[in-house]
Amino acid sequence: MTGKPGRTARGGAQTSAGDLLDLVRSGRAVTRGALQQMTGLSRATVGQRLDRLFRAGWLREGANGPVDSPLGGRPAITLEFDGSHAVVLAADLDTRHARAALLTLTGEILAERSGPLVVEDGPEVVLAGLGRWFAELLTETGHAPEAVCGIGLGVPGPVNSETGRVVQPPMMSGWDGYDIRGRLSRAFTEHTGAGPVPVLVDNDANLMAYGEQRTGHPDCRAFVLVKVSTGIGAGVVVDGAIYRGVDGGAGDLGHIRVGTEALCRCGSYGCLAAVASGGAVARRLREAGVPAASGSDVRGLLAAGHPEAAALAREAGRRVGDVLATVVTLLNPGVLMIAGDLAGTPFLTGVRELLYQRALPRSTAHLDVLTARLGERAGLIGAGALVVEHLYAPERVEERLTALGV
Repeated sequence: MTGKPGRTARGGAQTSAGDLLDLVRSGRAVTRGALQQMTGLSRATVGQRLDRLFRAGWLREGANGPVDSPLGGRPAITLEFDGSHAVVLAADLDTRHARAALLTLTGEILAERSGPLVVEDGPEVVLAGLGRWFAELLTETGHAPEAVCGIGLGVPGPVNSETGRVVQPPMMSGWDGYDIRGRLSRAFTEHTGAGPVPVLVDNDANLMAYGEQRTGHPDCRAFVLVKVSTGIGAGVVVDGAIYRGVDGGAGDLGHIRVGTEALCRCGSYGCLAAVASGGAVARRLREAGVPAASGSDVRGLLAAGHPEAAALAREAGRRVGDVLATVVTLLNPGVLMIAGDLAGTPFLTGVRELLYQRALPRSTAHLDVLTARLGERAGLIGAGALVVEHLYAPERVEERLTALGV
């Protein structure tokens, strides 16, 4: 069976230089002999393709020393992805706050910063601000701007992954259809002097789910993360890949109608976010005379053990748990993770109460219901991982190696 030039398959295995790198990165084959066995390529052909990866600086001999060769003979030198040859920039936007970080290709955060950035100020202002932050992170760590291979960005709205543009976002006035990729790439160039780099944009809950699943639950085939902050959104990872739906609208839990008369920010009545989000809990606290302007204020009250905030968070959790019973029955995930401003014992207790009451026992028999492990870093780590998986996918490796002239 044959495929693209240079990618003849044996038993379904692909055999380009990019595919060899993929085998090494995934740990399925980490010696030349194992690569020969997996691909059916000759020793000379494997050597030629590995040489391109070595010259690009993407591959190196492993630090663990020789291992027994699957082809017999003397022990073989292990191979590993060299994550030090480039870095990734990532940012995670909330409605009034943002975080940015510089990461290694293996997901280690080298430096980060956070501060107020208000999405309602519009994309020009916000993306220019991120460009400044990126330049400061590079200066702080001593990395040259040319070391950046890509930028990942999470936003609080539905994103068409093909175009990188948000689609009718309820909480991002002025952003609908805006060229986020192009503007953020220009902002990076304006503030660093470096050339343009690839920019990937995705929904914030998607990236949080991707970061949490990859780092803490890599063997979970169906993973759901629900972020409850100003709004409510969910990220779904199936077989290691983000599930986005047809045009990026998957996971928009906050706008499921739950039969109330509350007015939502989207302009409709009865949305889940209008009664169970961090913003909704903050509104109810204000009505009771408790100062709370946003979900982040609610988080502070919960951390301080405020009884009324805890009671309202638990009630919100019950409303969300009622909806999640349908989600769990439909998707049958192994992990359901709660993240965001309301993620804590009161809200989680409420979710569990209704979830286990309403969902089929079979759907919850092997389900872990947890709070997020990575906290506010989840979106950054997920954004960085998205960039790396995009740039080092086998077909893209071939394009990049050719562009490098190796």
